[in-house]
Amino acid sequence: MNWLTNFLKSSIGRKLLMALTGFFLCAFLLVHLIGNMQLFKHDHGLAFNTYAVFMTSNPIIKFTSYGLYATILFHAFWGLYLVNTNRKARPVNYAIIDGKANSSWNSRWMGVLGTIILAFIVFHMADFWAEYKFGEVPYVQYSQDLNTLEVTAMPTDAIDSKKIQFTESNVEITIVKNLYQEVAVAFREWWIVLLYVLAMASISFHLVHGFKSAFQTLGFNHKKYNGLINFIGVWVFGIIIPILFAAMPVYFFINQ
Repeated sequence: MNWLTNFLKSSIGRKLLMALTGFFLCAFLLVHLIGNMQLFKHDHGLAFNTYAVFMTSNPIIKFTSYGLYATILFHAFWGLYLVNTNRKARPVNYAIIDGKANSSWNSRWMGVLGTIILAFIVFHMADFWAEYKFGEVPYVQYSQDLNTLEVTAMPTDAIDSKKIQFTESNVEITIVKNLYQEVAVAFREWWIVLLYVLAMASISFHLVHGFKSAFQTLGFNHKKYNGLINFIGVWVFGIIIPILFAAMPVYFFINQ
């Protein structure tokens, strides 16, 4: 296994780990966005609350989530380690430095952006994930037939599980933890909305550089494909996805 250890200690090995973990996090970001888009449905949170139950109950998702948490921590701290290693490799600055001539702003500040994103993730998980898993989130009952959807608030101890569903007199009844209401209440606060928008801006800058760099690390650097890679990295992950995530808190704040 010496070859593996030596490879991981090498510059290309370190960058490869960053690239692979980065791609995994990009995939999660896309899946997470698709699920969170349920917040925009005009169903009083039925679709989003059902999605939240699936994401915290499905055995495959739960198993994958542990790998996700480990990957987030590894990617963040490994990135900080690489930044520190690069600085130590050049302890004395050049007499004249023109960073703009050699790299973009976001590439020079990847460590700072990564730290901001990590802090945001900790806040986000404490505010929603931990509250949903361990806090006292109230329940809501949805009574739905072909023409109507009735919503009834319920106490935190309404049932002993995250969700129950049954049919009564041709009415489909769903009782579920109301994470949707927790989200709506949180995004009434202007400072939380601002925090999320700034965090999405940091993710945008981080991904614009990181996505392209990951492909270059893996050897995908060809004029035939670079245009597509740049488009996906800049427009999809760098602009569209962060804007959609930022639109969620803004949407609730405006419509409160």
